[in-house]
Amino acid sequence: MKVLLGKKIGMTQIFNEEGEVIPVTVIEAGPQTVTQVKTVERDGYDSVQVGFSDAKPQRVNKPMTGHFKKAGVDAKKHLMEFTPDDGDSYETGQVMTVNEFEEGKMLDITGTSKGKGTQGNIKRHGHHRGPMTHGSKHKRMAGALAAGTYPSRVFKGNAGPGRMGRETITVQNVKLVKVIEDRNLLLVKGAVPGGKGSLVRIQYAVKGQEQ
Repeated sequence: MKVLLGKKIGMTQIFNEEGEVIPVTVIEAGPQTVTQVKTVERDGYDSVQVGFSDAKPQRVNKPMTGHFKKAGVDAKKHLMEFTPDDGDSYETGQVMTVNEFEEGKMLDITGTSKGKGTQGNIKRHGHHRGPMTHGSKHKRMAGALAAGTYPSRVFKGNAGPGRMGRETITVQNVKLVKVIEDRNLLLVKGAVPGGKGSLVRIQYAVKGQEQ
């Protein structure tokens, strides 16, 4: 399983060979460096740790400075682990770029959605509003949450107002439209979670097929 960390640049549109407009999200993916290779014998499980985006040395604490020095790589802002496929081999210091992915394939992309702060039940859960006339005082307020006699309380998990957004979301089967190797860019069809500059995780779709 090949996995890349990337930064969402924004959205634009391109034209295919038939002249059709395709909305795409531009992601700056990699290059990322293998910082540690974990094995069952030494660590209890197989895993590959990679680092993305160089960090200033003065912003890295001493334990992580030693970790990067031992691996012989520059300090990184973001670290991630993934489980390699059977037969795949990785070495510390190995660099992974966008050429790991092939145009036309389907991807799964994970990111953190935009935070929207505290929102009402209508925006957060899509509830209907109350009547707008005849002195109604419940135009956008939540209705009855529980009966008064029994159970005399509101059950946990009841949909109501609260904090919205800033959740880990994965969009599946996103088509990789174009790979620009010299600029480390991936152009994927449609939208992906997060705002501009947010971190995303990219991998081949588990159930994806060519389209």
